[in-house]
Amino acid sequence: MSGHSKWHNIQAKKGKTDAARGAIFTKIGRELAVAAKSNPNPDTNSKLADVIAKAKAANMPNDNIKRSIAKAAGELSGKDYKELTYEGYGVCGSAVIIKTLTDNVNRTSGDISSTMSKCGGQMGKPGCVSYQFDNKGLIVIEKTAKLDEDTMMEYCLEAEA
Repeated sequence: MSGHSKWHNIQAKKGKTDAARGAIFTKIGRELAVAAKSNPNPDTNSKLADVIAKAKAANMPNDNIKRSIAKAAGELSGKDYKELTYEGYGVCGSAVIIKTLTDNVNRTSGDISSTMSKCGGQMGKPGCVSYQFDNKGLIVIEKTAKLDEDTMMEYCLEAEA
């Protein structure tokens, strides 16, 4: 029996789940801000409509969704998130494209550069490897316990990835 510490146990569990939900809401809020920056209307902005659906699937409150869109549209003050793309060469000269979402360009640039150099790669100039890639689409596969590397590769080959 929990006895006198029952409330403490409940409080600890609730705090842990609230922190996890908060992290998910923060991430989705950033995605909403980036998607709504150019066009805050989900009827004409398919990317925004997809992110709103993702937010609703994560049980994000409508007030939070509206607030994130309003911040991006400039109606409320808030951080300005930017999507950045870095290019470079990985181990053995493999081409690497890194897409980021940040509110601090200088910090992100330094972090990417140091990570690349620590792992045996090097940063390149914009356009040095992007000509080798074509953006065909996005493949989303839900992670399950039965999904292993071979099954994942099979799905990708079937989708002609």
